[in-house]
Amino acid sequence: MNDQPFLDKVDALEFYVGSAKHWAYFHKNAMGFDMVGYSGPETGVRDRVSYLMQQGEVKIKLTSFITQDSEIGNHFKVHGDGIKDISIRVEDVDESVAAIEKRGIVKPGKISKIETGNGKLRASVIRSYGDTVHTLTDYSDYNSELPPGYDYVESRGKSSGIKKIDHVVGNVEDSKMDYWVNYYVKGLDFKQLISFDDKDISTKYSALRSKVVHYNNRKIIFPINEPALGLKKSQIQEFLDYYNSPGAQHAALLTDDIIKTVSQMKERGVEFLPTPPSYYETLKDRVGSIDEDIEKLKKLDILVDRDEDGYLLQIFTKPMGDRPTFFYEIIQRKGGTSFGKGNFKALFESIEQEQAKRGNL
Repeated sequence: MNDQPFLDKVDALEFYVGSAKHWAYFHKNAMGFDMVGYSGPETGVRDRVSYLMQQGEVKIKLTSFITQDSEIGNHFKVHGDGIKDISIRVEDVDESVAAIEKRGIVKPGKISKIETGNGKLRASVIRSYGDTVHTLTDYSDYNSELPPGYDYVESRGKSSGIKKIDHVVGNVEDSKMDYWVNYYVKGLDFKQLISFDDKDISTKYSALRSKVVHYNNRKIIFPINEPALGLKKSQIQEFLDYYNSPGAQHAALLTDDIIKTVSQMKERGVEFLPTPPSYYETLKDRVGSIDEDIEKLKKLDILVDRDEDGYLLQIFTKPMGDRPTFFYEIIQRKGGTSFGKGNFKALFESIEQEQAKRGNL
């Protein structure tokens, strides 16, 4: 097919939310993002309000509607708060679109062109699961860090140490996981990295299946989950029920010091899933020697898992909005390249406790 990569990396996550101002306040004051741009009626954009947030390489656009009867308003009515666009940076959008069309699976949208005083920004939109899209964005003739329609804002948060997006996870319907894996593999030249079945990811109540696809040596990583049959409702099915379609379940944010990052976020009001104290009693037996103080990890509810390449530390927030849909993962990799298979049971039991509180287990 195409020997040269025609995608680069995740460029930004754009959320459609009920109140962009409130989401921006939380990302700045609780999670440590800088507010770097604003777009709205004051900047000539009449149908929406957006805030551009940044920390390390992570860019997040928080967008809300001005009128209910609009694309954004209708999206919010159906889904609540969630990710609309996982945009991908490309070097040459013409070459990217041609390469994708040649594969014959994915149908890119018409290439758009926006000309401003900062140059020319070109893009094409491709669909993904549910109402989620990927905007393929070409910055080669554009000379600004701000998208068109944004004015620069300098409103700095106190960094919590987030460096980049590690991966973005999608939830799809039962029996649709393989369809979307093939969509990325055959249509966009991703490779399958790993898979988990309901024997790997289950408790006595619920289960799921997951496959991970990646692009260009893990520059882009998209795990894709589907629910599996269990005694009670899977967390994936709960997401699908509340989001009213497939969608992005969570984004994993990479840090070099998870103890510092999580400590700061907890102090500022970010809520994380609890971990049973018994998890730490056998931690050393399961993962061997680690650099971190286990008592500090226990105090912060941080999980640890080891693979053949090293180990990783991870923790998951509670849902970020009112519906039990999107959440964040904070992750630190100490050589580990996997996704915490050894933590699935403890994580799922914690999630199930939250589901039970909501009456949804």
